[in-house]
Amino acid sequence: MDATIMHFRQGRHHQNTRQMILKVADTPEEAEKVIGKEVVWKSPSGTEIKGKISALHGRKGAVRAIFSEKGLPGQALGTKIAIV
Repeated sequence: MDATIMHFRQGRHHQNTRQMILKVADTPEEAEKVIGKEVVWKSPSGTEIKGKISALHGRKGAVRAIFSEKGLPGQALGTKIAIV
């Protein structure tokens, strides 16, 4: 299953590069099924960055993913990410 990386999770003065907002489904009921699963983003150079889906984000089928090692680069926005 694939998801699309929409944005960094951020506040007014801070951008958290370890937490991302992913578009998974069209309804929150479908998106709730993937909570707890792992995600893997592969860079064009072959590097893999792994994270975990933690919670729903809003009521439009988006979820939050937290990456343990390091955050995703800005080039990852708009790309696909694999849900394992």
